[in-house]
Amino acid sequence: MVRDLRNARWRKSSFSGDSGECVEVASGIPGLVGVRDSKNPGGPALTCDPGEWSRFLSGLKAGRFGT
Repeated sequence: MVRDLRNARWRKSSFSGDSGECVEVASGIPGLVGVRDSKNPGGPALTCDPGEWSRFLSGLKAGRFGT
């Protein structure tokens, strides 16, 4: 399903450096969280519901995805 992301407000983590290897996250999409590659802002984006995003972040912080 194609989502309308025109009203998305994209942001990069404050932990991102200047390496260009960044992920941007979007708010402003009712009921969804958007994720995209900062090097390709016009390219594809993933969307998930806020609960899924929260569980992903919890797993990331807990080290469940390796290094």
